[in-house]
Amino acid sequence: MKSTKFFAAVLVAGAILAAPLAASAQPDLSTAAAEASAPSAAPVIPTDATAPATLDTSTAAPATATIANPYGLSALWGHGDFIARFTLLVLAVMSAATWYILATKLLEQTQLFRQVKQSRGFWTASSVKDGVELLPKNSPFKAVAETGISALEHHEGSLVENIDLNTWISLSIQRTVGQIVSHLQGGLAVLATVGSTAPFVGLFGTVWGIYHALTAIGIAGQASIDKVAGPVGEALIMTAIGLATAVPAVLGYNWMVRRNKVAVEEVRGFASDLHSVLISGKVAGLRAPAPAQPAAARPISVVQTA
Repeated sequence: MKSTKFFAAVLVAGAILAAPLAASAQPDLSTAAAEASAPSAAPVIPTDATAPATLDTSTAAPATATIANPYGLSALWGHGDFIARFTLLVLAVMSAATWYILATKLLEQTQLFRQVKQSRGFWTASSVKDGVELLPKNSPFKAVAETGISALEHHEGSLVENIDLNTWISLSIQRTVGQIVSHLQGGLAVLATVGSTAPFVGLFGTVWGIYHALTAIGIAGQASIDKVAGPVGEALIMTAIGLATAVPAVLGYNWMVRRNKVAVEEVRGFASDLHSVLISGKVAGLRAPAPAQPAAARPISVVQTA
């Protein structure tokens, strides 16, 4: 009996001593349980340092996608009426004519300046006819020289005999020089016309386009900025095209006029020197017409009457 009580007292004392230990060990068990359940709730997947950047790039790609512009020159042609398209065609023809004339006149003037250098050998020839043979076939200087020779050799036998030889040669040479000047100035009137009218043609297209844009906006009943800015911006393209057509025409016109002035002075100087040589009476290789001899006086017979 006493032994039974002793064992009961030992058990009670052990329970009392084990209670604080169990209480102190309980937080560790809960922490361990939380750590054990954490991997199953949110497993940690090891990734490298570049994984987040790749993820952001893929998700940001749709935000930077390019949106096609619904307005522009193609839209202006597609949405424009007959007058708007006709205005665009007129500006296109003006621009094409401007660049064509500029290219052809530049080549023509370059060839003429090359012929100016070749004409220097004319004055070293032994005769006027030999000098003419030294000039290129299509040279304006050769045309002037041939005109002077023809005027010198064909002054007699027609009504031009009433004009003295000096004046006749001068008129013939100046007539040829005038034709050369007219040829050099050909096409410059087109450049002047394009330069002065192209901006107004473009402005007309802009006004017409804005009118139709505002009319369409009024019918739709939507006056927001996205509805107004697009059609009006399309109409303003007409003005830009008009200016882009006019500026090269004006600059090209001034440049061509300046180069023509230099070329014409060279031709006129050659013509003046040739005129002086032809009327000097010392033209080798040519025979100047002999002056007309006065008609011999007929003898007067005297009839005596008885």
